[in-house]
Amino acid sequence: MKITIETPKPGEEDEVIIRCAGLDDNMMRLIYALREGEKLTGYIEDRIVKLSHKDIYYFEAVDHKIFAYTSKETYEIHKKLYEIEQDFEHTDFLRISKSAIVNTSKIAYVKPVFNGRFEAKLKNGEKVIISRQYVTELKKKIGI
Repeated sequence: MKITIETPKPGEEDEVIIRCAGLDDNMMRLIYALREGEKLTGYIEDRIVKLSHKDIYYFEAVDHKIFAYTSKETYEIHKKLYEIEQDFEHTDFLRISKSAIVNTSKIAYVKPVFNGRFEAKLKNGEKVIISRQYVTELKKKIGI
């Protein structure tokens, strides 16, 4: 891979041009890393907080509301779960059930449980259930 860095002329906007044969997962991760300045807005009590996706352990839909769970706090997110899934498609986030998306980099371990489902213990001590239809994708994502 060849990397070229040019300084824009005065008055020109910074620009990133990606020239590649195809957009594979690695390229998409690179693009997302470049866009990382875009944060997610979370709401807790009377505060509005900018969240970094790196701090989020998982998202969950409860009673038609979406929540983001970090190591210490729970934030309401004003997006639909499918929008979050699309926004984080080429990152470590993965849908694990109809109502949850997990950050696979925050998984400490997984173990099989009843009826083909898996249980993931997260690094903050919480446990989430992976529905059986998402187990195959989880195994691919985490390399097992």
